[in-house]
Amino acid sequence: MAARAILLSVLFCLSLGAAGARASEPLVVDLSKHLVAITTGFTGSDVLLFGASDGQPDTEVVIVVHGPREDVVVRKKDRIAGIWMNRESVTFADVPSFYQVAATDSLDVWLPLPVRERHQIGVEYLRYKPTESDVSTAEQTDFRIALVRNKQRAGLYSRIPARIVRRGERLFRTTVHFPANVPTGTYNIETLLIRDGEVFSAQTTPLFINKTGVGAEIFRLANTQAGIYGVAAIMIALAAGLGANWVFSKV
Repeated sequence: MAARAILLSVLFCLSLGAAGARASEPLVVDLSKHLVAITTGFTGSDVLLFGASDGQPDTEVVIVVHGPREDVVVRKKDRIAGIWMNRESVTFADVPSFYQVAATDSLDVWLPLPVRERHQIGVEYLRYKPTESDVSTAEQTDFRIALVRNKQRAGLYSRIPARIVRRGERLFRTTVHFPANVPTGTYNIETLLIRDGEVFSAQTTPLFINKTGVGAEIFRLANTQAGIYGVAAIMIALAAGLGANWVFSKV
């Protein structure tokens, strides 16, 4: 009920401001929250994206969510002497750790291919290359398909575009779901207003996903003070072993 009340309040505020959108800005976008905090027991989070356009006819909206870039190693397994083993691998650089697309209508129906390629709308149009120079085009294609398949299996890449819901001629909204295994970092949410097959206006909104609480402090210690973290881990393990030995000696 609280979430619904917030949504209705947001849409009401947008309806008041949308009247002047045509004269000032053709596209206005915001998020229900700009920080997703990962704490102990985090099971995922939904972020509401809402906005208003100038209400012109023949206008569609596309939203593209890019997570922090990373290097990804994709391995190919082969059966050797009856055992499945990693035999070949390709490392791709500058790969989005998270990727999701939403649209007001089916992309294949109305969105021209050059626009999709230019703005990387769809997993097949993502731009990243292998770090190795001796990878053939056919091998690159096979490993790219495997990379996308692994990301989709982990819930980090969308399989089909999500739906953007319209409210009247100007208002729209959609929900972006971030699973429990979502990587931390800065996310860029790009909203495109498309008219007559071309991007008429665009807005990029940042979203931050960070770890908080005790788990975050342990993570930072492990990455910034590896020596101290290692000593502390050994001491805790030793203390736990001695404590367990004392308990069992009393039984």
